[in-house]
Amino acid sequence: MEFLIISGMSGAGKSLAADILEDMDYYCVDNMPVALLPRFAELCLATRGRYERVALVTDVRERESISGLIEALDRLWEQGLEYRILFVEADMPTIVRRYKSSRRPHPMLAGGSIEEAVRLEVAALAPLRERADYIINTTGLTTAMLQARIAALLPGGAGARRLAVTVTAFGYKYGLPMDADLVFDVRFLPNPFYVEELRGLSGLDKPVSDFVLGCGDARRFLEKLEDLLRFLMPLYLEEGKYNLNIAIGCTGGRHRSVAVACALADSLEEAGIPAARSFRDLEKG
Repeated sequence: MEFLIISGMSGAGKSLAADILEDMDYYCVDNMPVALLPRFAELCLATRGRYERVALVTDVRERESISGLIEALDRLWEQGLEYRILFVEADMPTIVRRYKSSRRPHPMLAGGSIEEAVRLEVAALAPLRERADYIINTTGLTTAMLQARIAALLPGGAGARRLAVTVTAFGYKYGLPMDADLVFDVRFLPNPFYVEELRGLSGLDKPVSDFVLGCGDARRFLEKLEDLLRFLMPLYLEEGKYNLNIAIGCTGGRHRSVAVACALADSLEEAGIPAARSFRDLEKG
């Protein structure tokens, strides 16, 4: 089991790092109390492989908490659990700017300035920083850059980045899907609705699918769409996008869009890209 502890400076991006790790299939817990850390580790080990990758964020706000965390880390070693520490930090101007923009008080602020609070925190965290396996300074990093940095640091991280694809069929008369990233209109294809024996069927039925996909324009459209997606998907991953919803629309969302969505999902899966299927308006169209 991979057990990663995320700690570091307040405002440096610990919670964002946890969100990124969650997208990389880590089971993440934010703001874990230090006293619960050994017990939580025991529970994870007791699942016998259910949680293969675990990451938890510890928010240390005072010197007593630092000593408590170090004691908890020593107990983890005694339990036979190998863990790694990811320490997240940023420079003073960045932390101050983030706190001013969020209008939230720094956890170590006690009547002084934010700068004084940051200096106190840096001093308190020094023993933990020395123990860290990975240190990331988020100054000037975009979310995508932080994602790439984390993926490069962790064992198997780069390989764990994959795109979760959903192909959604919908009907334009019911509106666009709100969560669609890419929308394609297939109303240029012959409409089975006007074929008496096909009207009551759907794109899930072979006669309708054969009718729609038997058109030369449908085949050319799918070829060009698949080529576009092969180009786009690696670029989305580089930018830190892990979820892609491809929406295929026809008039009612029952015939053409369903047949094309299924054909596209089949093609993606043949290329080794798992694709979920959604037929939003199938029962309406």
